[in-house]
Amino acid sequence: MKIREILGRGVPTISFEVFPPKTAENYDSVKEAALEIAGLQPSFMSVTYGAGGGTSKYTVDIAAALKEQGGVTPLAHLTCVSSTREKVHQVLGELRERGIENVLALRGDIPADGHVEQDYHYASELIREIRSEGDFCVGAACYPEGHVESANKADDIQHLKEKVEAGCDFVTTQMFFDNNILYHFLYQVREQGITVPVVAGIMPVTSKSQIRRIGLMSGAQLPVRFRAMVERFGDDPAAMKQAGIAYATEQIIDLIANGVNAIHVYTMNKPEVAAKLRENLSDIIR
Repeated sequence: MKIREILGRGVPTISFEVFPPKTAENYDSVKEAALEIAGLQPSFMSVTYGAGGGTSKYTVDIAAALKEQGGVTPLAHLTCVSSTREKVHQVLGELRERGIENVLALRGDIPADGHVEQDYHYASELIREIRSEGDFCVGAACYPEGHVESANKADDIQHLKEKVEAGCDFVTTQMFFDNNILYHFLYQVREQGITVPVVAGIMPVTSKSQIRRIGLMSGAQLPVRFRAMVERFGDDPAAMKQAGIAYATEQIIDLIANGVNAIHVYTMNKPEVAAKLRENLSDIIR
């Protein structure tokens, strides 16, 4: 099923993200975790794509396993900044062969060594390429607090508009921890005529060590009450996990209460976190 059809139903949905293994040795354990999360019956699941495309085979394989063994609609990530046009077409061909019809089109992070291919520079170019390759449902990323490389939020929203004009069907936000930031962002993008569904990306922070990575990856603002939670419980792993899941649950309840129906959870491949969150929302997202 295409994700635009799932989101078009107008009812609350929850989806989960997993990432593929970096090495073959970890493939079975990652696949097992992904299928365990699939057992929670999410609306769909996304599978990330490694920097430089190094894990592209695993992305396709895990996405196919979710569809064939987990019975869940998969969304395969595809990045382009480190990919040649030949590589992109190869991956799209593999997805088509496996019956995977949803792709999240991303520019991708610049590799540590600075080497990038020259066939694509922006996600909007990749979106057009995918559109030319058949009947894929195409998603894109958006940044409620602005992309870390953007000069300002106005420029960032203009780039988002270019993605939509290129043909993306929906957008998924980067993680955020203050819902008011998302509400303001939604007002801004609607004012610019961007009307595609916006899926809210939520990260349950379950360990203190995640905080530094979040800052480096996204630059997300951490509200006072979030910082207080980490300060109080950060050195107690069990308490931090429980508090982080509770914080994410409260975020999601507030979002749905205010009409944001599509929720995407960055699970970090942790079935127990996804399961607890799903349990907390069992009567809110059916």
